[in-house]
Amino acid sequence: MSDLSTRPWVRWQDWGEVVFGIVVALSPLWFDTSTAALWTMVVLGALVALDGIASLAMPGMVYSEWIQMVLGVLLFISPWVMSYTEMTGAAWTSWIGGVLIVLAGAAALPAANTAHQRAAGQH
Repeated sequence: MSDLSTRPWVRWQDWGEVVFGIVVALSPLWFDTSTAALWTMVVLGALVALDGIASLAMPGMVYSEWIQMVLGVLLFISPWVMSYTEMTGAAWTSWIGGVLIVLAGAAALPAANTAHQRAAGQH
């Protein structure tokens, strides 16, 4: 019987990453932002969503989960680095989104390792 975590398009962690990325990328539509905050959130959110889609399509890409976690950390620290901590909605979206993205990436690592090992064993 096939393990669902090794099949493409089924891992809940990767779907979560896609959703979190889309929410972050679109959040400047409903929160006040500066130019720096807007571009930071749009770019990081889009990168998170695209990386999540890549992880969904190729579940054995372990490095993709590490990239996801790095993007989550960058999102988390971005309100301080890009000076938008006073914009409450944007800052909290970055902080909460960053934590959730790191957690989803960490939760997907074991499944990505399993998928990678299975694919390596088939060669």
